[in-house]
Amino acid sequence: MVIWASAATAAAVILIVILILYRRQVRKTGRQLEFLKDRRTNLRLTSDLPLKEFNELIDGINEVIDQSREVRESAQHNEMQLKETITNLSHDIRTPLTSLDGYFQLLQQSGSEEERRKYVGIIQSRISSLKEMLEELFTYTRLQDADYELETGRIDFGKCAYDTVFSFYDEFQNRGIEPQVDFCGGHLFVRANDEAVRRALQNLIRNALVHGHTGISLELFEENGKAVFRCSNDVAHPEEIDIERVFSRFYKADSARTHTSTGLGLSIAKGLVERMDGEIRAELEGERFVVEILFDEADVC
Repeated sequence: MVIWASAATAAAVILIVILILYRRQVRKTGRQLEFLKDRRTNLRLTSDLPLKEFNELIDGINEVIDQSREVRESAQHNEMQLKETITNLSHDIRTPLTSLDGYFQLLQQSGSEEERRKYVGIIQSRISSLKEMLEELFTYTRLQDADYELETGRIDFGKCAYDTVFSFYDEFQNRGIEPQVDFCGGHLFVRANDEAVRRALQNLIRNALVHGHTGISLELFEENGKAVFRCSNDVAHPEEIDIERVFSRFYKADSARTHTSTGLGLSIAKGLVERMDGEIRAELEGERFVVEILFDEADVC
């Protein structure tokens, strides 16, 4: 009986000690949680108990804390991006609107029919630019939707490229630019969306017109089973171009933002091409900026 009583006493003492340590650890964990709740820190909960179940609980809470920290950091990053977006949009939209207001005032004050026609033409041009900007913003917003899908089918990539380049004929003429065009003689069939392909090609050519000078080259060819459209233009200051960021939204190599555009053209082109399982890439070749769009061929050229 004495042995049993001693054993029971020892067990009771051990349980009391464990209970005391357990309560102490619970209070410590509570203090740690209170500390973490009000501070931005990478500290995690710790345990001094050699109890598997309690340590598993601590590990689980740490995982929740880590996930919460990631969500908070992501929300902060998104908030910063939203502020940047609003700032950029405000600048890009305000510029043509301010210009429109100025030319409307000149139009009202003008007494010459020739001057009025001139101002009307400029106003129409500014309105067209503003419409293009808003369309780019709308397209970019749609591409941010993970559920947005493009219906694809077998299309003639060569015809898309030819028609798109030809649609810029007047603009090339007005700017005194004669692009070097080199297209393969046959048809290049790919699986894609005709409208989206044309839009992506337009954005590449517009980018070349905005940032290039006179040396614009447009090529279409077949290479290793892929249909490739290559657009290249000379640039005055290649050292200012961050090739890793050219497809980022609102990126503009000209820090002064002297061109009226959203800076979304290449970003939209990338989004459209990748939604069609194509590839888009950019590089600098000396003083030339090169962008290529590639699709797997559906048929051989």
